[in-house]
Amino acid sequence: MRLARLRQRSLRNDPHYAAILVDYRRVAFGVAVLLVVTIVARVLALFDLLGPRALALMPSLSVATSLLLLAILVFGYRWLEDRLLSIAEESRRNLDKVDRDALTGVYNRAYFLEALADDVFHGAERPVGYLQLDMDNLKVLNDTSGHAAGDAALVHLARTIEKVIPGGVLGRLGGDEFGVIILGHDNKPALRRLGEELLRQLERPITIQGRSVRLSASIGVALSPLDAVDPTDLISKADLALYTGKKAGRHTVVCFEPDMLGDERHRRFVERDLRAALMMNELELFYQPVFNADMQIKSYEALVRWRHQVRGMISPAQFVPIAEESDLIDKLGDWVLRRACLDLGSLGEKPVAINVSPMQLRHRDFAERFAETLREMSADPRRLVVEITETVPLNAQATELANLAALRKLGVRVAIDDFGAGYASLQYLRGFAFDIIKIDRSYVANLGESRIDGMIVSAICDIARSLPVEVIAEGIETQLQLEQLRLAGCTGFQGYLLGRPERLIRPEAVAAA
Repeated sequence: MRLARLRQRSLRNDPHYAAILVDYRRVAFGVAVLLVVTIVARVLALFDLLGPRALALMPSLSVATSLLLLAILVFGYRWLEDRLLSIAEESRRNLDKVDRDALTGVYNRAYFLEALADDVFHGAERPVGYLQLDMDNLKVLNDTSGHAAGDAALVHLARTIEKVIPGGVLGRLGGDEFGVIILGHDNKPALRRLGEELLRQLERPITIQGRSVRLSASIGVALSPLDAVDPTDLISKADLALYTGKKAGRHTVVCFEPDMLGDERHRRFVERDLRAALMMNELELFYQPVFNADMQIKSYEALVRWRHQVRGMISPAQFVPIAEESDLIDKLGDWVLRRACLDLGSLGEKPVAINVSPMQLRHRDFAERFAETLREMSADPRRLVVEITETVPLNAQATELANLAALRKLGVRVAIDDFGAGYASLQYLRGFAFDIIKIDRSYVANLGESRIDGMIVSAICDIARSLPVEVIAEGIETQLQLEQLRLAGCTGFQGYLLGRPERLIRPEAVAAA
């Protein structure tokens, strides 16, 4: 009874229900008034209170009353029907708003996932094509032109998808990620072509806040039931294809293939074990010496190593990229910095260089946390060198530049590592503040065979002298390479010919031996 009363009270508080009650009362009131008038008239005529003619008019009055009552009922029915249709339409619009993303107007995540679950399940009668899209470089657009520009780009992306795939069910899964359901589609090559057409449409320049902008996206494709018979699994596999496309350079359409699962399992394994290795302090730093022109050690480079208990030594080339794709890169960078600071006392007075990922530099508080660690470890900033890849100056935004400037102000020197590896541009040397250039090992390896590489090395050394900054050659493996680099004007030398990376022999280890 109590539950029934609560439901009744809830219905009465509903504005739609209240509107129907008002209209119903109006019709009922009209019928009641007509019936009362009719009954009163008959009673008065029965007692001859209306005169002899009134009784004779009673049959006509009854007919008129019946017709009027019928008219009221018909009118009331039509009135209530119109009100109910109006209320239903308003409810539909309100429900539609609840199911829509406020910014783009496409379906929101909850509704889209429910729609996908309705069509993707074990034993479904028809195939489903699924596209997962992620806008490329939205963060860059937000940082350079503001979030209003990013919002306009998302709206344009949604409109373009609707134009290219008019029959698809489009939903915004969050941020810059969208999903498209295409019912009855089981042809991956056709879906790939559809995705490529979408990318071509996005490439057309549009004007956002007075600027001409070309948008880009990465797309992952998966099919049900070919790839998955569960909606969550289907999204996961399309997302894996999308992730593969992003690793390959973005702006691409990639269809899911079973071989991708092996790569994904490997990535998850490495990420899980690396997280545990950081917690258990199972990583090591190896130190490779850097020599001056007199072949005296001038500094060291700290190189992180991971000796896995089961798989043995795992190369940084395998685990650092995976760390960069998760939150582990910050934890890894913090561990390297702290370990290097602890080892400074065992390395004499020589500076130590540590590698810093571009992902770390994107955090606004990176330099602040770096300085706090140095204070906590009582380390001299002048004994540390931060090595960054040459792509950082090319792609640096205000945050990265501010962090590097703060480090140099602190006394930490900045080195450009792998200079000339792929995207080298002498243009940024004019405006980017740094202290050391490290020539990429590919130029050093070809010194004895390539006259062009020798000229490039000499040119880099000339530029370094004019700035002036130090120039270090890495990857030296032969005496001929060493002599040519000396003649070119290098001020630092590093490579297996001179010294391999080695673990630091700690005093406690010697005592234990």
